[in-house]
Amino acid sequence: MPNIKPISDLRNYNEVLRDIAIGKPVSLTKNGRGKFAIVDINEYEKLKASLKLMSQLVQGEFAGKEKGWMTIEEVEAELGI
Repeated sequence: MPNIKPISDLRNYNEVLRDIAIGKPVSLTKNGRGKFAIVDINEYEKLKASLKLMSQLVQGEFAGKEKGWMTIEEVEAELGI
């Protein structure tokens, strides 16, 4: 179940922070609409790493389609394996 609180609850921020757990961010609303999310720092770092990886995979796929794909032998030669 999502953990949703009004932003005014930040007046007692200790209670809000206590509700944060990995995989369970706290969503803060302003005027009844989602405005902010508070997440555990480890979860945030994983999210950033995932986004970076996905971006690099898209770039690789684009390069493969644009310049052609490499065989496993070409990859190994490129990497010096």
